[in-house]
Amino acid sequence: MNILVLCDDRWHPGEVVEKGMAFLKEEGFRLDFVKDAKDILTPEGIRHYPLLVNAKGNALNCGNDAPWFEDGVTEVGPKELESYVREGGGFLSIHAGNSFTAKTCRDYTEFVGNSFVTHPPRCHVEVAVTGKHPVTEGVADFCIRDEHYQLDQLAGDILPLLTTRSENGGVQMGGYVRTMGKGRICVLTPGHILSVWENPQFRKLVRNAICWCAGGQE
Repeated sequence: MNILVLCDDRWHPGEVVEKGMAFLKEEGFRLDFVKDAKDILTPEGIRHYPLLVNAKGNALNCGNDAPWFEDGVTEVGPKELESYVREGGGFLSIHAGNSFTAKTCRDYTEFVGNSFVTHPPRCHVEVAVTGKHPVTEGVADFCIRDEHYQLDQLAGDILPLLTTRSENGGVQMGGYVRTMGKGRICVLTPGHILSVWENPQFRKLVRNAICWCAGGQE
């Protein structure tokens, strides 16, 4: 399977995602990484992939805070991503992919199904499986040290799969899925540092989510 991975912003270096997803190459997945999504992606180009993984926020890259989505400039924005999914594409949003706010980028938050609120400093986070689904198959509860994301304005059609808990962050939504047209969307909030990506249970989640999201055309 060919997967397009979007990564790299000021607070989320692309190197973490590249190293974190390297295990998938050993399992036969082909990963194409794009950091400057504004100038590389086209609607035609993304249709060559059954799945897009977004692990970056609304910034060009780690050295440029200019917004990724810019009317009249960016060829693939939230509306194009939505069309891609409705036509059968898969979309997996991991950690930084959920750092958009409705105030600054409402179209994207409505597409992915959440708006970012805040997170406490990196801390001990407990991840609990709360929903039975192909994405959580074989995944046990696990603990990580991570940024504990708090999300708001959750879409009404989501199917919750995970909760996350920390001393300073309380209990939050940690993961969910939703369908859109012929396509599928999965959201996972952990993933700030490499040790999270190296956690065996998180790897199972990522692998399962990839397979489920990419099956939307079946």
